[in-house]
Amino acid sequence: MGFIQAIKGAVGGTLADQWQDFYGPMTGVSPTAAIFPGIPMGTNRGRGENYKGNANVISNGSKIIVPEGTALITVQEGAVTGIITEPGGYIYNNQDINSKSIFAGDGFIDSLVKSSWEKFKFGGIPAANQLVFYVNLKEIPNNKFGTQSEIYWDDAFFGTQVGALTRGTYSLRIIDPILFVKNFVPVKYLTTGGDIFDFQDMDNDASEQLFNEVVSSLSAAFSLYTNDPGKGNRISRIQSDQIGFAQSLSSAVEEGYQWKSTRGLEIVKTAIVSIEYDEDTKQLMKDVKAADALAGSRGDSFMKQSVARGIQAAGENGGGDGIAFMGMGMNAAMNTMNAMGQSNNPNSYQPNFSQNQQAMNQQPINQQPVNNQQAEQPPVDPTTKLIEMKKLLDAGVITEEEFKKIRFDLLGI
Repeated sequence: MGFIQAIKGAVGGTLADQWQDFYGPMTGVSPTAAIFPGIPMGTNRGRGENYKGNANVISNGSKIIVPEGTALITVQEGAVTGIITEPGGYIYNNQDINSKSIFAGDGFIDSLVKSSWEKFKFGGIPAANQLVFYVNLKEIPNNKFGTQSEIYWDDAFFGTQVGALTRGTYSLRIIDPILFVKNFVPVKYLTTGGDIFDFQDMDNDASEQLFNEVVSSLSAAFSLYTNDPGKGNRISRIQSDQIGFAQSLSSAVEEGYQWKSTRGLEIVKTAIVSIEYDEDTKQLMKDVKAADALAGSRGDSFMKQSVARGIQAAGENGGGDGIAFMGMGMNAAMNTMNAMGQSNNPNSYQPNFSQNQQAMNQQPINQQPVNNQQAEQPPVDPTTKLIEMKKLLDAGVITEEEFKKIRFDLLGI
């Protein structure tokens, strides 16, 4: 017992002309409104208001329209007695055996409605008078979220915990009107003359609850997004990926508060207005940015430029020490740059102080010089060489690890 379908599909002025008296949704409703009452429309080509009937109370034989993007529900004593999700024109008749309490198509929302209807359908024959409400099935925008203090999450790309302040908005959609009405909407909105249930109403406690639940889910949502290999594990992509982050946020909210399964709600899109990272995270991002810039062939070029600047700075120290250092340092620095070009592993660097020293190390022990009068090369003084290497270290020409290896080669410590 319930409704008889008079016309299926979109409704407009033609149907309004045929039905001089009918119920329809009230005009001027905010896009953020979720539930609003049906009102009797008048004889002014269906565009006025009929004050002969009571607002959102329909009786046997009443005609009613369901526009695109809305669902219609009838309520009696807190129970959902009928629901329509197919747009079109209908006649309410609680005595016709051919009338039905539910009209739903074959879409995703309609299948959910059919499932919920079997759980909550009205058990007896409904009375003559029913309260009629419209449920907004469109995307409901401009639901705000924001944090007053930093939230923290483990980030796979950085391999550590990062933190930030953030604020933005999200849009949501009612995917199951029956669950939404039965399990979430307060009773005061489902009575004769009740207020419009608007998510932006500052006095709407239910809306405030959703805000708090979203904020408490942000940390888990950031973690889901940045630890998903399909997202590239980069937090820098969140602000431009409205749908991707919305999916992570929706999953976090569902896991924590069961929006879909118990309330018939889902998050559709997000718009992050700002993310203010804490100081540790900022420094971490700065270091990663520098490392990215120094990767590959570009990094080799930057490193060689740095070595060249270090040599120049050492040569400009002045005095004999600076000149001697520059003469010795040029060979060592060139050897360093060549080693860098051959391997990215700093442990693979082998110091090459002079070709004569290398020749001496390779000469057989029993081999005598060809010319006894030839001047022998003076032995390398380890202390002097170590001092020269220390100057290279201070100038930034070689690294601390390279200096330690040279010291070990010279002194064995």
